[in-house]
Amino acid sequence: MRWIKLDPAAKATFDGATAGSGAKFAWSGNDKIGEGRMEIKDSHPSDRILIKLDFVKPMAGAADTEFVFKPEGTGTAVTWSMSGEDGFVGKVARLFINIDKMVGGDFERGLAQLKTVTEAK
Repeated sequence: MRWIKLDPAAKATFDGATAGSGAKFAWSGNDKIGEGRMEIKDSHPSDRILIKLDFVKPMAGAADTEFVFKPEGTGTAVTWSMSGEDGFVGKVARLFINIDKMVGGDFERGLAQLKTVTEAK
């Protein structure tokens, strides 16, 4: 979670289950990370994890994030996707902002960090 490092004073809380479905995480920080929460809705660590994201600040919104794991050779291919519905402001923003360009690097860094952590075990 590289983005949480953008605000060392951010508040983070964990709630619900300690792992898997029902585990919850909430954060509140500066303008760079905003405020929101996430909950693991479905967890099958060998093939799929589904997370519901609720953003509060700087702009309210919701998204589903999915990690899909598939064996590939001696490793595992990981697909990380995020989807949600745009309101009016989101639709207007997409006219001027390339979302893939804006967050694509974060996805790449996150996947690289996941690779480092999993291969270290």
